[in-house]
Amino acid sequence: MATNGLGSSLAYLLSRAERSVNRGLAAALTAEDVTVEQWRILRALADGCGHSMGDLAEAVLMPHPTLTKAIDRLIDRALVYRGHDPADRRRVAVFLADRGAELLDRVEGSVAGHHRTIEAAYGTERTEQLMEDLERLVRALDTSPSGRTADRGAERDTGRATALRS
Repeated sequence: MATNGLGSSLAYLLSRAERSVNRGLAAALTAEDVTVEQWRILRALADGCGHSMGDLAEAVLMPHPTLTKAIDRLIDRALVYRGHDPADRRRVAVFLADRGAELLDRVEGSVAGHHRTIEAAYGTERTEQLMEDLERLVRALDTSPSGRTADRGAERDTGRATALRS
């Protein structure tokens, strides 16, 4: 284990791992002209519920202005659309269009192949354990000592937030 320099920083190692994983994922998505960020958006919307821009920004780890531009590009490609939130018609939600669902189906094989590549390099059990450990780390960091969820990272429905991340 590295004890000095950048290699001793958890934040640096997580960023480096994320960069490596996303590089492979981006390559897997290239054939369909989809970025990693766009794939995250499509995946988050695949639950069919429609999501507000705020909820979606949190789920896909994007700032609002960047998400707005990405959504506009996906709308231009007829992959997503804006509509009324079924729970509150005063609110606007983003939904996955049929073309977006079809595209998501087409890339699933490539995404699964990328995951298998990671498992082959790192080991299936270790990969599963790493994913569980990272989920626990995120929950621990998002939760304050009093047991309340941190203000910005508030996930009202843990099951829904987890589904959005997968």
